[in-house]
Amino acid sequence: MPETIFPDYKVAEPDLAATTERYDSLNLRLDSATDADSVVAVVREWDELLKELNEWYSVTLIRFQQDTNDPVAKAANDQMDSDWPLYIDLATKMKRKLALSPWQSAISAATAPALMGLWDCDARAFDTVITDDQGMEAKLSSEYTALTAGAKIEFEGDTLTLSQLDAHSEAPDRQKRYAAVRATSDWFFTNAESLDRIYGDQVNVRHSMARKLGFENFVELGYQRMRRVGYGAEEVAAFRAEILREVVPLAVELSQLQAKALGIGKTQYWDEGVHSLHGNPKPLGDHDWMIERAGEMFRQMGHGLDSFFDLMKQRQTMDLKSREGKAPGGFCDFLPKFGCPFIFANFNGTRGDVDVFTHEMGHAFQAYSSRKQPFSELVWPTTEACEIHSMGLEFLTWPQMDLFYGADAADELRRVHLTGSLMFMPYGVSIDAFQHDVYANPDATHEERNAMWQAIEQTYLPWYDYGDLPCERSGRLWQQKRHVYDCPFYYIDYVLALTCALQFWRWSRNAPREALSAYAGLCQRGGSLPFAELVESAGLVSPFADGCLKEVIADAREFLLGDGIAPR
Repeated sequence: MPETIFPDYKVAEPDLAATTERYDSLNLRLDSATDADSVVAVVREWDELLKELNEWYSVTLIRFQQDTNDPVAKAANDQMDSDWPLYIDLATKMKRKLALSPWQSAISAATAPALMGLWDCDARAFDTVITDDQGMEAKLSSEYTALTAGAKIEFEGDTLTLSQLDAHSEAPDRQKRYAAVRATSDWFFTNAESLDRIYGDQVNVRHSMARKLGFENFVELGYQRMRRVGYGAEEVAAFRAEILREVVPLAVELSQLQAKALGIGKTQYWDEGVHSLHGNPKPLGDHDWMIERAGEMFRQMGHGLDSFFDLMKQRQTMDLKSREGKAPGGFCDFLPKFGCPFIFANFNGTRGDVDVFTHEMGHAFQAYSSRKQPFSELVWPTTEACEIHSMGLEFLTWPQMDLFYGADAADELRRVHLTGSLMFMPYGVSIDAFQHDVYANPDATHEERNAMWQAIEQTYLPWYDYGDLPCERSGRLWQQKRHVYDCPFYYIDYVLALTCALQFWRWSRNAPREALSAYAGLCQRGGSLPFAELVESAGLVSPFADGCLKEVIADAREFLLGDGIAPR
């Protein structure tokens, strides 16, 4: 009998009372356990329950993201937003019990020592006193998703979503890309009042949760929720300083080179995504054509990527086409009961299609590679490590980019990709610095938050010039970044991971098979180790090591600015 395909996959909504009874039974067995084997048996049974609940959460969220206009999907998502904190409460109490258990060593031996550190973070980050607040936080995040997904913008005679409009921001014609970026800016500025309200309410509810849990502010709680183990805000601040010292000067040079390539005196914001007069390289075919080329790409790479991609196609766990009502952005989730990851994107005919596809496939390959970890929470590492797999695959697929772009355009694509990655790093730390400022000053007004962002821009993004764009000029560029609303303190993970992914890029230029083998090994380890130890296990230098970027930036500078290498 063939396996179920994702479009036909259904997950029943759990019953809270029945789930509570299951937890009660597990707790009684733990309390009466007299040997390690009995405790480990309870942990394994609890893990099966967690898989069921997480599967319901993931599938419900995916269905809503796929069609935010579907009333059934929206109602299910709203109900989940209300109920999920109650299930988190049950799980957190179990984690507290196990973290204090006299059988800790047996549990660690049967799973991984890293698990106790994760449970400690979870226990610190939740209590029933914040259940209602968490429900409100989830509803506000869903409101942002529905608002942005529902955008309908008139452009050149068509009605476009934000994702579809974004494709025109890379148009070779400067006036056209200005018009596209201006249309996006106008939409966000028109909706500024709603966006301000949603975020203001989120800041308030997050600060309230932090205070109820005994933290000074949400910065501390946010780090616990992100499961930061082995480092904190001080180390992240030092890393931001490293970006300011090593990357910002190069980004300024690259902006000047970009302006020269475009034949203009200085880049403005609507020029940021374009690197030559003929525009950026684009994939040579549509969605179906790209899926065929992806199959060939993974066959060339091997290391299990080929058979894994075949499975993704068979189970139909890729939703990549942009359409009305579909949430913007891209993500990957893993469905342990279904046995396969799911990736979500919004193809729009630009190079971003290949970027987001390889990025999300990196996540998916990692989760599938580590699916047999001894506890489901070890399938994924913490998110800063997760992003190494996604961004690492973007660079490791460089030799196969000819399949999507042709040989000449692929050479240009590689330069554009590396340039964009380097120029992203200051933006990424800007988002992080902004969130630290916001949550350290929860009583700030909307205008004061926008002023915070403008001060940060001047430090990390000195080449940005917004012209007459109303949203950006008013200090609201951050409102276009979904992570600010949905996933506080996540965004620095991309920059931490990119620091590691760039090391894979450097490594693969000299020893491609060795680099790919190290990458596949890292994927298999999942979350069995904390971030710094995972990085070390793959032969990479930690982003928190002093001077971690020096050699990579020197190589990137030579690649992009050396004789005969500069973008055409």
